[in-house]
Amino acid sequence: MIRTVITGSAGRMGSTLVRLTLDAKDLELAGATARPGSPAVGQDAGLAARVGEARVRVSDDLGRTLDAARADVVIDFTGAELSVAHAEACAARGVALVVGSTGFSPAQQAALAGCAKVIPVVAAPNMSVGVNVVFRVAAELARVLGEGFDVEVLEAHHRMKKDAPSGTALRLAEVLTAALGRSRDDLAFARHGNIGARPAKEIGVQTLRGGDVVGEHTVFFYGEGERIELTHRATSRDQFGLGALRAARWVVGRPPGLYDMADVLGFQGTP
Repeated sequence: MIRTVITGSAGRMGSTLVRLTLDAKDLELAGATARPGSPAVGQDAGLAARVGEARVRVSDDLGRTLDAARADVVIDFTGAELSVAHAEACAARGVALVVGSTGFSPAQQAALAGCAKVIPVVAAPNMSVGVNVVFRVAAELARVLGEGFDVEVLEAHHRMKKDAPSGTALRLAEVLTAALGRSRDDLAFARHGNIGARPAKEIGVQTLRGGDVVGEHTVFFYGEGERIELTHRATSRDQFGLGALRAARWVVGRPPGLYDMADVLGFQGTP
């Protein structure tokens, strides 16, 4: 059994991860945390996540939880700032880490990479297996279609999502610019007013927010007289959670390093 700690255990993703971990035959919920001051602190983790009794109490201190839990791996979707602090706690104790948070600043990315010199870390903006296949397909389409097609990325999420564009959309943009030999300078994150004709190498990355949309991402390839649309729609957070559990199983026992879902899924080479 892989002893697993879930951070943010009463939140949207955290409660999903608690439920999936309790259901897994090869994972054991060894600990759970929530923010200091959260009503979940001190409660049974399963009851706080509204998924049934877990016989694990929610803590507000990951370090103390790791010391008590003898954890093999931590799964963290709490957000960039907290994820870095949690990575440092894991690094101090030699515990592997899976991070699904997005919105990292360059400094926070550097801090996470520093922790990955000590422990194995899987970090990905989207843990869904399907989305990571889309990354590969999008890159191949871009290479094959080449300069004859205009490329746009559109993403949609629920009204409560804080960062924009989504980490998945940004990863798609990175994959597309690499496949087409372009740079971040070619990305257009907003359009307004009399902007003139579309630059030939531009890649638009646009954002929609509303309702309870779990996550939708579409890459448009616009040609003369035809277009291709590559879309992934998530209808449940379970897909992100199942991918994270797959990453947790994979990362335990790996050497220190910063890995992504391409490593977990065994993809060869860059997208």
